[in-house]
Amino acid sequence: MKLGLVIDLDTCVGCHACATACKEWNASGVTGPLSDYDPYGAEPSGVWFNRIRHFEVGEYPENKTVNFPMSCLHCENAECVTVCPTGASIKREEDGIVLVDQDKCMGCNLCSWACPYGARELDESSGTMKKCTLCVDRIYDEELEERERQPACVLACPAHARMFGDLEDPESEVGETVRRRGGYSLMPELGYEPTNQYLPPRSTRPIPTDDLPKPKASDKVKEWTNKVVNR
Repeated sequence: MKLGLVIDLDTCVGCHACATACKEWNASGVTGPLSDYDPYGAEPSGVWFNRIRHFEVGEYPENKTVNFPMSCLHCENAECVTVCPTGASIKREEDGIVLVDQDKCMGCNLCSWACPYGARELDESSGTMKKCTLCVDRIYDEELEERERQPACVLACPAHARMFGDLEDPESEVGETVRRRGGYSLMPELGYEPTNQYLPPRSTRPIPTDDLPKPKASDKVKEWTNKVVNR
């Protein structure tokens, strides 16, 4: 069994609901608090398991904004596990989830340097490395209803752009979706064999610029005035 995520780049709207839900659920548990640094200051920062990147692809009028969620990909060949000198980084045999034992981690950063996806973050408060756990404390919680035993990011996504399941089973919902939509691994040439898969954006339609009415001079003045007033 290889548990992981399937992320639909065509559907993701970049709302960051997955990131905030992840932060909220993982405020305690297997990795302890996800620290915030100077949260009410001029430059707030902190530890996040999931971050969303935003890219503009194509040329106008056929351009498209792609929102790209990034978290630990739970690689089959996880070099972060190989380089760990204390054995804190492990890959579970039963489900393929990569975890960090907070009691063994000494914050040396070797695993972070070995990860080409930037999926690990050093918690400056605890001095230990933290990363996505696939909400392992939630997906195996028998006190929850079966439909609730999914990562927090999957449950929170308003666009249903995230799926969770066994990617080793080609007949599972995630396996069938990856096959049908042409899902792919991130940077497969590195040989890490990430478990998480991405579904590519569909082709975009050109924006019909020729049919758009040209704004009148009065409309331009109104537009400029609204911008000044709403500053």
